[in-house]
Amino acid sequence: MAEERPFLTEANPRGEQTAAAAPDALFDLAVNRAWAALRGLRPADPRAALSTGFLAGWHARTRFARRVPLDTVRAALQQRPGGGEWHWAGGPDGEWTRGKAPFP
Repeated sequence: MAEERPFLTEANPRGEQTAAAAPDALFDLAVNRAWAALRGLRPADPRAALSTGFLAGWHARTRFARRVPLDTVRAALQQRPGGGEWHWAGGPDGEWTRGKAPFP
């Protein structure tokens, strides 16, 4: 009997692009949660993990994140300043802001 993985979805390029624009708050949440997931890997440099398949897998498995194109999430993560607590705010045209996000 094949091993079933009911809640894991393999990364698929078709799922990385969306037709409709996500609301700004959803975009912010996707970027901030993606950074938290990368940071949870505990690599020496979470930005280095951007080049692995981890982010694509996270994107495929995370329901709300699939509404935000993976390329735009990755681009926002690459802009994150080093050191300290930062969060993304302002939707696709936003920026990294010093401090914690208003919601997780």
